[in-house]
Amino acid sequence: METKDKIRNLAEELIRTKGYNAFSYADLSAPLKIKNAAIHYHFPSKEVLGASVIEEMVLGFQQLSSSWSDQSEKEQIEWFMDIYRNSYEKGMVCLMGSLAPDFETLSPAMQAQIQRMSRVILDWLTACLEQGRTKQVFQFKGEASDRALVLISSLISSLSLSRVQQTDLYSRIRQQLLSDILA
Repeated sequence: METKDKIRNLAEELIRTKGYNAFSYADLSAPLKIKNAAIHYHFPSKEVLGASVIEEMVLGFQQLSSSWSDQSEKEQIEWFMDIYRNSYEKGMVCLMGSLAPDFETLSPAMQAQIQRMSRVILDWLTACLEQGRTKQVFQFKGEASDRALVLISSLISSLSLSRVQQTDLYSRIRQQLLSDILA
């Protein structure tokens, strides 16, 4: 793995465990056994690094969700929820859940990237829910976009609450969300 990728991956982990404002380049350089100058070479500022982490997450989500396109809508939603299960199992919150509370303190470039990430995920989720409802896989009242907001906000919260309560609330919330939409 290239140094740039190692830096970005560790930065993502730190954002999702400690928070964006709680880590510095020193937190990256020590475990990677590199100098801060090496980080600055790839990422001239923390904002550039943060924006790169978000962009990589968006690209990864787009590739992942594309790979699910031949699955049923139910399976796609389950795969989507597994992203959060993986985060829970690693003791992390999702990137959106970590960055949203700090939104006002972030650079305009990072804010734009977070907004883009939110749109990409919500647009995909809304389309999947609407297609599933059309095929009678899902049954719910209201707009698919509103259901997508309920689903994503519940999943984000499940990780934070699991951390605070020190118990697996993610699995309970996941089960309830599926129960609420399955026909």
